[in-house]
Amino acid sequence: MDRKTATIQDVARVAGVSTATVSRTLSKPSVVAATTREAVLSAVAETGYRVNATASNLRRQRTGSIIVLLPNIANPFFSQILAGLASVLTPAQYGMLIADTQSGPDPDQLLGDYLTSGQADGLVLLDGSLSPEVLATPGRPPVVMACEWMGGDLPSVRVENGRGAATAVAHLARLGHRAIGHVTGPRGNVLTESRLDGFREGLASMGLPLRDDWVLEGDFSMDSGAAAARQWLALAERPTALFLASDEMAVGFMGAVQRAGVSVPGDLSVVGFDNIEIAQHLSPALTTIRQPRTLIGVRAAELLLDMIETGTRTGPSDLIEVEFIRRDSVGPPAALAAG
Repeated sequence: MDRKTATIQDVARVAGVSTATVSRTLSKPSVVAATTREAVLSAVAETGYRVNATASNLRRQRTGSIIVLLPNIANPFFSQILAGLASVLTPAQYGMLIADTQSGPDPDQLLGDYLTSGQADGLVLLDGSLSPEVLATPGRPPVVMACEWMGGDLPSVRVENGRGAATAVAHLARLGHRAIGHVTGPRGNVLTESRLDGFREGLASMGLPLRDDWVLEGDFSMDSGAAAARQWLALAERPTALFLASDEMAVGFMGAVQRAGVSVPGDLSVVGFDNIEIAQHLSPALTTIRQPRTLIGVRAAELLLDMIETGTRTGPSDLIEVEFIRRDSVGPPAALAAG
């Protein structure tokens, strides 16, 4: 078929659907069945059909762009979320503009500029430190939070952070650990607070003590994990297991204690959170709580497109289950293992 002259009717004929179904699939893929979506996209590829995005956006008075704001564009944690967003936005003829909230002196000013610039039909925010007051901008486009969240009626897609933390503690307790510590994320962060709450609840449910000197402060980075390791090494009485609020901190922590001659898991069991790509390649491989990051991106994009189509600025939030991934960085405490 001549790819230069392919029409929507050609796509419909190859896919075995109506032209209306083709149009609906390309403009709002989340509302059609997966088999239909696959058939239409396959037919588009086969025929070489190209949507005139500029003309379509002019008719709908849209830009065809979505802005994604994240706190550190170099952080590999966000890669799968961005892939999930793209898997929904690209077939719907939306492009992604990615901006780093840490790239300038005032993240709230950056958000405010994007809310009023008319550059995008909607925004996805992955930074919960932004000011909710800025989002009160009149006439702003739809906004969805992903991973992190704010108060009010702003829709979000996130995981069961507290439940994940409690699950990690329960697993360590079942291995025989009675002295369990925690390395937190940065102060004031919603992920930090929810995972710390889950850690506390996990200890309480297992009848274990909560000791302030066993709760060490981090900021989700590898460097802060290494700094927490130095604090752990300096303790007069050390916990035999640690739950860290991010895998990156766990990477930095494990490297530092191993260089100091501590065996993981022989002397210390370690559990992280996120299941970033490097976790399974460490030695020992890191036990962690898996966030389905691609799914977070998919759900956030679907929710945002629904809001754009319906012209609303509110929508239902989505809470996604986490999964405990047992690897080699945990074991019974040394005293039990020796006995």
